[in-house]
Amino acid sequence: MSDRDAYIALVTSLPRPERLFFAKQPPLSRLRLDRRLSDLTPDDRETLRRIEHLLSWSSYGMEDDAAVSAARVEAALDGLESTTLRAIIEERVDLRTVVAALRMRAKGEGPPPGKWSASRLTRHLAENWNDPVFRLDRRLPWLPQAAKLLEDRDPLGLERHMLDVTFRQLQRHGARHFFDFEAVVIYVLKWNIFERWSRSDARAAARRFEALADEALASFDEEDLRGAA
Repeated sequence: MSDRDAYIALVTSLPRPERLFFAKQPPLSRLRLDRRLSDLTPDDRETLRRIEHLLSWSSYGMEDDAAVSAARVEAALDGLESTTLRAIIEERVDLRTVVAALRMRAKGEGPPPGKWSASRLTRHLAENWNDPVFRLDRRLPWLPQAAKLLEDRDPLGLERHMLDVTFRQLQRHGARHFFDFEAVVIYVLKWNIFERWSRSDARAAARRFEALADEALASFDEEDLRGAA
């Protein structure tokens, strides 16, 4: 079987990524996904590993987002000929850098000196630091909402917004790839978003439970006090 035929078989064996977000139970575990990814060529497996390591949400938590290491970005881009995959990496680095800049500014910090990120936007951010959205609202239409969520101190809302933005970016790139290596990479990155989204939902559910428990306890205390009176 040729590599192309193997990749067609691989992609068609995967459940549609949209099912990941609507299914009550994950239709594909990471273990099963990794087993199917074993059909990739050794070079493609290594390229996917580098890209996934660079872009995975577990490597860069939204709560402690920092300047992306230029060395890691260069390693992921080294020898990468696919314009689609290069664009995905550059967009994600830009996104994380802009969110990091929002956080720094919210703390009262100024733009870091020098080349503090591998993003193409570092100079523009520094030159427009005092603008609410760094004069990037046309280029990055998701930015005003992100800035508002940060201002409202809603980290969970900000994380979910960023996951949604990232998923839509992948959807746009995926519309041009169906049965090639790019399609496989895009699928894996979507799976990672699903995994992060699921954990985000779990945290949100825990917070809702705590709020309800607090309300119930407060109600119980009031009734107990009235009974004691």
